[in-house]
Amino acid sequence: MIHFDVLIIGASASGLMCAIEAGKRGRKVVVLDHADKAGKKIRISGGGRCNFSNYDVNSYNYLSDNIHFCKSALSQYHYYDFLNLLADYQIPWHEREHGQLFCERSANDIVQMLLAECEKYAVAIHLHSKIHHIEKKTAEKQFTINTSTGYYCCESLVIASGGLSVSRMGASDFGLQTAKQFALNVIPTRPGLVPLSYSNKDLLRYKQLSGIAVQAELSYAGHYFRENLLFTHKGISGPVVLQISSYWQAQNRQPVMIKLLPEFDLYEWLLRQKHQQGKVLIKNLLAQKLPKRLAECICSIFNVTKITRQYSDHELKKIAEHFQQWPFWPAGTEGYRVAEVTIGGVDTGDLSSKTMQAKNINGLYFIGEVVDVSGHLGGYNFQWAWASGFTAGQYV
Repeated sequence: MIHFDVLIIGASASGLMCAIEAGKRGRKVVVLDHADKAGKKIRISGGGRCNFSNYDVNSYNYLSDNIHFCKSALSQYHYYDFLNLLADYQIPWHEREHGQLFCERSANDIVQMLLAECEKYAVAIHLHSKIHHIEKKTAEKQFTINTSTGYYCCESLVIASGGLSVSRMGASDFGLQTAKQFALNVIPTRPGLVPLSYSNKDLLRYKQLSGIAVQAELSYAGHYFRENLLFTHKGISGPVVLQISSYWQAQNRQPVMIKLLPEFDLYEWLLRQKHQQGKVLIKNLLAQKLPKRLAECICSIFNVTKITRQYSDHELKKIAEHFQQWPFWPAGTEGYRVAEVTIGGVDTGDLSSKTMQAKNINGLYFIGEVVDVSGHLGGYNFQWAWASGFTAGQYV
């Protein structure tokens, strides 16, 4: 049996950060992962460029049953702390819209940086390690972990195994099952930052729109986002859809409201065109402001077939509402296979926000995506990974 001070399950963003911080404190650390490479999810993130953080990180960028829980960790490790680390390794980066921070070259730069830090602080990383069983006897202060690569024991056990998102990368409910094993509550999970799918009826209506991208505002249950909307052959996607999807729940039986031309008073414009271009078909008029296929599709669905001047002002208002108060009823999401994050997870009520340690099990920590803290699109989930990993690393 191999003894370590700290054993971390998951060579993830949060797991590697925690390992580095624990190693800095002189702790003997090992990271176990079932994969063949460390940081696999980091490598594919952000289209291979890794949106590693954001200039504007606040608790309102996160979803959780306790929105205040994330504040402690986020206050302990900021975006500029990570930028300082990048500077140490001369890794170039750039800012995109909405304060998003990306690697200039490749996400692999970040993985190599984290691995170099692990080596610097003598952190062992054992890959191809499948966990068979975890045990902690009441009278003992250490955990025993039975794996495919042997038996380990440790004083501090950190679960950084991630959630259920990007299932093609080998994601599983291991972390959630471990929480349940030690009697921690788990908030029910669902896919987040994920495309929304058409019903069979809507598929027939809208499949002709596949490939069209427009600026739109989507709202659901009091939440609003304005970004690009992409129509696909399965449903709707794009940044604005991914954002609102984290809040959408089928059981609420509410539509997602779509506002096309969100910064434009469409009704007032139609009134003017009634006098200026009264002989033009409405669908052709609207094609001046929207992709032609989209304008024709919505006009067809709502039987808008006449020239502009043949509609009363009230009717023009209703036409504007078809485009700017468009109720979309998703049949579901495209699931964990393509979801970027898992909503729900280990109940924050059972964890210390100061240390990330389980309140009822001394030495057991949960960090990263496995915890019921999920960020918006834009680098917030990585910042949570760095911050929660850093925080636990100070105490393990």
